[in-house]
Amino acid sequence: MEVLIVGAGAMGRWFGESVDATPVFTDIDGDAAASAADAVGGRVAAPDETYEVVCIAVPMSAAETVIAEYADRATEAIVDVTGAMAGPVAAMETHAPDLERVSFHPLFAPENAPGNVAIVADSPGPVTDTLRGGLAMVGNELFETTPEEHDAAMNDVQSGAHAAVLAYALATEDVPERFQTPISGGLEALVEQMTGNNPAVYSEIQSAFDGAKDVAAVAARIANADDEEFERLYREAGRTEDE
Repeated sequence: MEVLIVGAGAMGRWFGESVDATPVFTDIDGDAAASAADAVGGRVAAPDETYEVVCIAVPMSAAETVIAEYADRATEAIVDVTGAMAGPVAAMETHAPDLERVSFHPLFAPENAPGNVAIVADSPGPVTDTLRGGLAMVGNELFETTPEEHDAAMNDVQSGAHAAVLAYALATEDVPERFQTPISGGLEALVEQMTGNNPAVYSEIQSAFDGAKDVAAVAARIANADDEEFERLYREAGRTEDE
C-alpha cells in the first residue's frame, strides 16, 4: 500500500516512517519532498498519480484547502495529522464522502515518539485500520475522541500551556541558577524545551485555539486579587474544596 503524504515536514516524515505502508511525498518545496523520501525510504510523488491513501500533513491554517485539492488523489482513504480536528474532519467528509476518513493527532513532537495519538475515526475501514495498527506496533497509544472534545482540550494543553510558559519567559529576568526554586527551575526547563523548536508551529497553535486568552484573563485576576480572592483562586487551581 502506498500513502501520498502531502507535506514533507517533521510530522509528515513521522507518519511516513511509522505506518505500515510505502510513503510517497509531495511538498511545495520539491527539495523537502526529496529529502523526506530519502530519509524514510519512500519516493517523490509524480503528477496525477493516485494512491490508496492520502495523508494531509500541512500546517493547520492550510489543512482544509489542501484536503480539497488532494482528496481526489485517494482511492481508498484520506487521513490527516494536522493538529486540529473539527475543520479537517468536516473538510474530508465534504470532499471525500465515499472514502475511509480518520484524523490523527500525535500529542508529541516527532523526536519524542512514541506517545499518545488522538483519533477521530469519522469513517473507518480496513485501510485505516491497517494504518492504526502500524502506529500501535511502533509503540504509540491510540485513543478515540470527537472533534469537539479534542479541540477543546487543545485550547488548554497546547494554546494555554504554551502561552503560560512563554509569558513566564518574557516576564522574568535572567536569574542565576543558584536562585532557582523547584518550581521556577521546572518552568525554565519548559522554556528551553519550547524555544528550541520552530516558532511557526507554536504560532499556528495560537491562531487555531483560544487558550491564551483564558490564561491572560486569569493572570490578570491573580495580579489584582486581594488575600481572600487569591486563596480562593489557589484552592480552585488545586481542584480542592474547603473543608
